[in-house]
Amino acid sequence: MINVNRHTLANGLRIVHHEDKSTQMTALNILYDVGARDEDPDHTGFAHLFEHLMFGGSVNIPDYDMPDYDTPVQNAGGENNAWTNNDITNYYITLPYQNVETGFWLESDRMLSLDFSPRSLEVQRQVVIEEFKQRNLNQPYGDASHLIREMAYLTHPYRWPTIGKEISHIANATLEEVKDFFFRFYAPNNAILAVTGHISFEETIRLAEKWFGPIPRRNVPVRNLPQEQPQTAIRRKSVKRPVPVDTLYMAFHICNRYHPEYYTYDMITDVLSNGKSSRFIQSLVQEQKIFTTIDAYISGSLDDGLLQITGKPSQGISLQDAESAIWKELERLKTVPVEETELEKVKNRYESEQIFNNLNYLNVATNLAYFELIGQAEDINKEVEKYRAVTAGQIQKAARQTFVPENCSILYYLAEQ
Repeated sequence: MINVNRHTLANGLRIVHHEDKSTQMTALNILYDVGARDEDPDHTGFAHLFEHLMFGGSVNIPDYDMPDYDTPVQNAGGENNAWTNNDITNYYITLPYQNVETGFWLESDRMLSLDFSPRSLEVQRQVVIEEFKQRNLNQPYGDASHLIREMAYLTHPYRWPTIGKEISHIANATLEEVKDFFFRFYAPNNAILAVTGHISFEETIRLAEKWFGPIPRRNVPVRNLPQEQPQTAIRRKSVKRPVPVDTLYMAFHICNRYHPEYYTYDMITDVLSNGKSSRFIQSLVQEQKIFTTIDAYISGSLDDGLLQITGKPSQGISLQDAESAIWKELERLKTVPVEETELEKVKNRYESEQIFNNLNYLNVATNLAYFELIGQAEDINKEVEKYRAVTAGQIQKAARQTFVPENCSILYYLAEQ
């Protein structure tokens, strides 16, 4: 059981806290309720750009993450990093508890305002552009995510990945556009601060009031995203690229993270591909040798997401035959209920992973912030129970309504001969 304390500052910043006396470290995790889905279609990649700009100096701490500069975090014996996805942007700092105030100082200063200088923007712009090239243009299969997203989503902003639709959107970003994005979304009333580790709740609130309390609320726009219409026909696309082997990508529309069926879909992907005894691995890799590798996973997104299947066929197996083999396995899931022993095995694996994951104070901070966003932080203690409640009947029902051609987008990613 993870005990959660909570407090909200006058400026709207939500604080969740868990004390862990088994460590001498503390973690500060700040989740901003902004991601790639909040971007303008003609200015994509901004949420990810900001992940980098936040390390390029803030109003009172210029260039505090330059490679040749000892950052305050490093000087205090800590580490910091960040990540962005379509829904959120997340920053964290870990520090020895004696130096925890350094973390409050740094995070509050860059929430207050960044060092909006042409130099900082240009430095981080080039970093992001190089990352785009490396991840999407120069890496085998790098554009597959772009392609399958554009097939599955015709209107919703999930059409583009976090890195952005194209380099020009970042290359042409102006300082004024960057400032506008920051002051629209980077606000105490659009953030959640999770603090865990060797620090009391009283000390957490004292430091939060001291450093974050003076930051003013901002007018965060109400999210009003275009909604994706139900898919009514199968979508197919084939591309040829200079890659080692052919790869098959399939995407099925599923519910969002808030929906009770989310847990059912997560269990389905575990039944299909999690571990050597999973169905795809046993049947399609080990027994029939149709694939060399295959995986199934869900996006877990806050708006309606995708269940994706990705596989590389064995030598001599066409993508058409590989696809047919997958449909046969999905049909078996639709017609034959999962046996209780198979289901229990998957549930036990998930429970052990959750227990292990929440032994780490930083993982707890990250998870508490996320659960506070999607409901309340205390729900972290109910996750295992919700997974254990999934039945074979629910899996069969979800499979029947989901694994149909008219709900599927299929990408043939062919190796150039």
